[in-house]
Amino acid sequence: MKPEDYAELRRALTLISGKWKLEILWLLYHRAHRFGELLRTIGGVTQHMLTRQLRELEADGLVTRTVFAEVPPRVEYAMTDATIALEPAIWALMNWSREYGSRPRPDAVAGD
Repeated sequence: MKPEDYAELRRALTLISGKWKLEILWLLYHRAHRFGELLRTIGGVTQHMLTRQLRELEADGLVTRTVFAEVPPRVEYAMTDATIALEPAIWALMNWSREYGSRPRPDAVAGD
């Protein structure tokens, strides 16, 4: 591999990295969600952090935000074609984790 190939990998990982981004994308993969649904479903995320992560995902073209002209206003988040294209990679990561994710680290010390 050439060094510029790593730049593409770094860019791809940057788009989906973040404590909550993969969980948000996984939930949206199944169906569109309202902000409050995401907030309740993702344990431990704060309103501020969820807003930030959704804005980043939207700016990167991985999430769409639709505002419905209703009273009170309704906002839904959904995945884009770019998110759908991530499905094989997400399944590959899940399979990799099943196979290798529970192995003890070779440098782990007993009692850690």
